[in-house]
Order: sequence, then structure tokens, then C-alpha cells
Amino acid sequence: MEPNSQLDALLDQAGMSRAGLAARINRLGDRAGMTLRYDHTAVARWVKGQRPRGSVPELICEVLGRQLDRTLTLSDIGMDVPVDGRLPGPALGSEAAGLDRFVERAASLWRSDRVHGDRLGPALLTGGAAVAPVWEWENPPEDRDVSRTGGAEVTGADVGVLHAARGHYEHLYRNAGGVATRGRVVGFLHGEVAPLLRGSYDDTTGRALCRAVGSLAAISGICAYDADAQGLAQRYFHQALRLGKASGDLVFGGYVVALLVNQALFLGDTRHALACSEALLRTTGPRISAALATDVYAMQAGAYARLGDRRSAHDCMRRAEAYSERIRPEEEPEETSYVQPGLVEVRLAEALILLGELSAAAEYAQRAARAPAHARGRVNRLATLTDVALHAGEPERAAVTAAEMVDTAQGIESQRLRGRMRRVRKRLEQHPGTSAVEAAKLIEDSLSVPF
Repeated sequence: MEPNSQLDALLDQAGMSRAGLAARINRLGDRAGMTLRYDHTAVARWVKGQRPRGSVPELICEVLGRQLDRTLTLSDIGMDVPVDGRLPGPALGSEAAGLDRFVERAASLWRSDRVHGDRLGPALLTGGAAVAPVWEWENPPEDRDVSRTGGAEVTGADVGVLHAARGHYEHLYRNAGGVATRGRVVGFLHGEVAPLLRGSYDDTTGRALCRAVGSLAAISGICAYDADAQGLAQRYFHQALRLGKASGDLVFGGYVVALLVNQALFLGDTRHALACSEALLRTTGPRISAALATDVYAMQAGAYARLGDRRSAHDCMRRAEAYSERIRPEEEPEETSYVQPGLVEVRLAEALILLGELSAAAEYAQRAARAPAHARGRVNRLATLTDVALHAGEPERAAVTAAEMVDTAQGIESQRLRGRMRRVRKRLEQHPGTSAVEAAKLIEDSLSVPF
């Protein structure tokens, strides 16, 4: 049972206590001839995810709707249920649901994440629920007008601040890790961004706003992914994708789908990763940026390598390298700056390890390690270089790079990097020799420091 963040957020917006909601529902019930005896503990159970029986959810809509002066649906309060055995519409909204409703759901997640930031969040969506946001992104209808009236006027300067904030949080993430950065991004989304989305803006400003907010939601998803809160990360990526569609920026939407591809590969869902990557390539077509195409084809190479499809893996490798030569940083969107020199090499090295082509993998891993990188990227590259050496039966060389990896990782708070280092330690422990044992102990000591 997942917490009902939407109901929690609506109570907060309405300025209503749990006891106050219970009392109002009891009074409405009396008028309708129902004897209801709810109190604050019942409402607490609803906020935790329990759904009251009968027509009580409709009463909740009525009470909160009156207080907020707008019509609320069961979906708005997080109490929609399966109809005829089928799930209701996609959780992140569609053209029919409207952008306003999506904004309120997004804001409720931000508030819940801020309040309960120590939790890992909702469960991972699978099956149709995981696919629907990508399908909606690549298919009509489009948002014809995203203007809004109500609240303070949003200006281009406000949008500029959001872009600057995204750059700041990305830099912080790269050097301090997602665990350390996540709370700051979420606090900014809740405190500064949500009021802007609820403000007044014309269509042009609204699309620019959606683009900027989508980029911040993507950063928040990256941080959640790095903290190993995978269900929460997925929700943020889906939010970013919906905002990307509203912005009309197809390349930005493709970037968000690439984040979903990366997450699917991490979770071992290779088929889903390939399906999403194909949707990305199909939808962006010739408008895809060279950096994004480089990374997508490199990830596809890894996916095909996992499936043992050597021919397709090598074809994607060639495409990735060809696109990497076309990258012009000044022509790229700000988000694809992560595709730095050495990234494609490290991805291809990992694919070649899976194919058992260790000589080629070593060459790519060495090139990746020689290229300049931020601290987080360098840790991953050194981990790959260590893996290549261990697969090649060279524990002494692996021990040297593992020690450098540990030193570089100092001060970075990342569950994903910790997981990577644990896997390196286990492989080192499988090799004889003093150097391997000492390197494994060095990693163990580093992992023993909590954050």
C-alpha cells in the first residue's frame, strides 16, 4: 500500500486538518442519511493509502472541492480504482485529463517527497503503466495551448532562473552525488517551481516554463535513481516527459526517454530498454542531437550484448562512434552535456566485456580513463577499467585502478556508485594475491562510512 500523496497535498492546500476533514465528511453523511463516525485516525489511514468504502471518496471530493473552489475527481484525490478489471488512465495525465490536473499531481509528489524524503517512495511501475507515458509522448494529440490564468505572472526572467538552477543542481550531483543533492532539488521544486506552474502565462512563456520545469524534474529523477529510489525516479522521469511534450521540444523529450532507457538497463529490463530507445529514435528522427544519438546507440549496443546478439551490438557501436564525431557542444541542448569525451568508450567497453571481446574492451576502457571527466564519471570509468583487468586475469593491475577509484569516490554520496564498488570488491575477492585482497579491503573500508 503506497501513501496517498495527492490527498495529503490537497489537505495542505486547503489548510484543513485531518480532524477537520473527518468532521465535515460526517456532517455531509448525516445530511444524506448516512451515519458516519470518522475521526483524524481514519483520515491518517487514507493518507497512508487506504481507500474508504462506499461513497466516502465522493464526499472527500466534495469537501475539499468546496474548500479549494474547484471540482475534484476521484483521480485528483488519489482514489480512482480499476474499472472492469482495467486500470484507469495513465497516472501522469493525458490531453483529456488536462495539463492543470497533471500539474497538481506533480506538485503533490514534490510535496510528499519533500516531507518524506527519507523514504524510497512509490513502487516501480511495470507493464502498461510503465510504457504508457512514452506512448503518449510519441503520439497525438499535442497540447494546442498551454497558457494559464491565475496567480502571479510568470516572466522570461523566472524561466531563466529555473535553467540556472538546473545547471547548479547538475554540477552538485556530478561532484557530490544524488543522495546529497536530491533534497535540495525537491525543495526547490516544491517551494519555487510549483507556484510558477500555478501562475499566469501565455502560450509561449508556458512552453518555455514547461521545458525548464521538465529539466528540473529530470534532475530530481536522476538524483532519486542515484539514491536507488527507482520507483520515485521513474515518476520524475514520467513527469519530465509529460512536461517535455507540453513544451513542444522533441529533443528534450528524447533526452528524458534516454534516462528511462538507462534505468531499464540498470534494472535488467533489456527488452523495455530497447523498446524505449526505438521509440526515441523513431520519434525524434533527423532532429535528434548528435550527443543524444551517440548515447542511445551506445546503450543499445549494451542491450544487444546482454542478449548475445553480437551483430546488432556491433552495428550499434559503429553508429554510436559515427555520431560521436558529429557532436558540436555549441549546437547541443544543455541536458546532453553529460555526453562527454570518454562516455561512449566506457559504454562500449562494458558491451564488449559482455561479448567476451576483452582486448577491444581494454582499449576502449583505457581511452575512457584517459579522457577528462567530472568526479562521478571518473569513478565509473575506473570501475570499468578494473572490471576489464579482472576479466583478463590481471588482478595486480585491477588493484591499482580500484585503489584510484576509491580515492576518487571520496565525498560522493551515491548508492549507485556504492553498488558498483561492491561488485568490484566481490570480483577482487575471487582473485588470489595480496594486491587484490588489499584492494578489496580498501573498498570495504570506504563502504563502511555511512551517509
